[in-house]
Amino acid sequence: MYLLNPPVTEPEILTVNEIPTVVAVFDNHPMNDMPAAFDQTYQVLFPTLGAKGIAPIGPGFALYTSEPTDTVSFEVGIPVSQPLEGDVSAANGIVLKNSVVPAGKIARISHIGSFDGLSQAWGSFVEALESAGHEIDMPCWEVYVTEPSPDMDPATLQTDLYVLLK
Repeated sequence: MYLLNPPVTEPEILTVNEIPTVVAVFDNHPMNDMPAAFDQTYQVLFPTLGAKGIAPIGPGFALYTSEPTDTVSFEVGIPVSQPLEGDVSAANGIVLKNSVVPAGKIARISHIGSFDGLSQAWGSFVEALESAGHEIDMPCWEVYVTEPSPDMDPATLQTDLYVLLK
C-alpha cells in the first residue's frame, strides 16, 4: 500500500486504488480547534476498531475536503482491513463512519519535521506541482507516518502530503 512508501523529497506522481477507511467527519470546523478534533477521534478510534475486530492497515491521516480558511472540512481516521457494519457513536460524541482515500492520479511528497512546518510544506508542494503543469483537485490529505508520542523529537516526524490530480 502506497501510504507506507519510504519518504520522498521531490513530488512523486502515482496512480492508486482507493483505500477503505474509518473516520470522524468534521464540517466547517474552526482551524484553531483542529487538535481537539484529532485528540477526540483517536481517543475512541482504536478501541472501537479493536472491539469490532477491525485492524488498522496503515498510519493515521487527515483528508481535507475544503480549502482551509478560518474553518475547514476534513476527515480524521485510519485505513482499515474491513469497513464498519454501520456508523458508531462513541461516548465522547464522535461518530465513526466508513469512508475511503480516493483512487486516481495523485502526487505525494514527505515533510520531515514538526507539524508547525506543514503549512509551508504544503505551499512549496503545491507550487512545485503547478510549476510542473499539474492541475490539483480536492481532496488533499496528510498521512502521519511517524506516530506522535510525548517523548519524541518533533524534528523527526514524517508526514506525507498527498493531492488528487486532475
